[in-house]
Amino acid sequence: MNSKICFIGGGNMASGLIGGLISNHYSAELITVTDPDQNKLDHLAEQFSINTTTDNQTAVQHADVVVLAVKPQVLAEVCASMKDALQGKSTLIISIAAGIRSTDIDRWLGNNKAIVRCMPNTPSLIQAGATGLYANTQASKAQKAVAEQILRAAGITLWVEDESLLDAVTAVSGSGPAYFFLFMEAMQRAGSQLGLDEHTAGLLAKQTALGAARMALEGEDEPATLRARVTSKGGTTAAAIASFEANNFAGIIQQALTAARDRATELADELGKQ
Repeated sequence: MNSKICFIGGGNMASGLIGGLISNHYSAELITVTDPDQNKLDHLAEQFSINTTTDNQTAVQHADVVVLAVKPQVLAEVCASMKDALQGKSTLIISIAAGIRSTDIDRWLGNNKAIVRCMPNTPSLIQAGATGLYANTQASKAQKAVAEQILRAAGITLWVEDESLLDAVTAVSGSGPAYFFLFMEAMQRAGSQLGLDEHTAGLLAKQTALGAARMALEGEDEPATLRARVTSKGGTTAAAIASFEANNFAGIIQQALTAARDRATELADELGKQ
């Protein structure tokens, strides 16, 4: 792939994607970042040897791919500033702005744009992310392949055919890291209350989470099978699992993810009114 990529916004997620691209031997000369913060641009240029500018319009005029990596609240304004520069061009627009539907982005950019909307998560910052993608009907097969290659620089990618399913992706993986951090916090706290020092309890919880995730991701067995293997009848794990189930653990998870999905839908409705 030798597409000229322009990142609008030089924040953490853009930096994570750029780092992944560079580590995969993508040419720094083909990457441009725009941002109003010159200090941020200077840091990115020094770190990755990429092109930087504060001028959105000039940058997108020469880009094959434009990655919208700004806060959702300012996306409408940013799109308006690029609208004229993108007219008559077949530029691929990739949005990693949470909660903004492709139809609203298309409207702000003047309609009939090839758009791939993405929902990455924060482990993308260390190239261990999970990203859901949706392409509108204007995006060609080749453009979808380009979008997938860019986002794969930050981790795994999965496509959904219905854009509304990105709200479910948000609930599972977009917000998901926070759930695991919460669980690790609780394990650390409980370990401390059982007599371990805080550092030891925390390290045990974190490494156990890492090991369990690797077994589930890298092996062939489903999590239910892996859980059953650890859970000997009448043993310590069985006692803990029974306590979880007695407190409706699965129901709590279902309620939490449904709440996240519903809030994602509400935010999309609110932000799309701009």
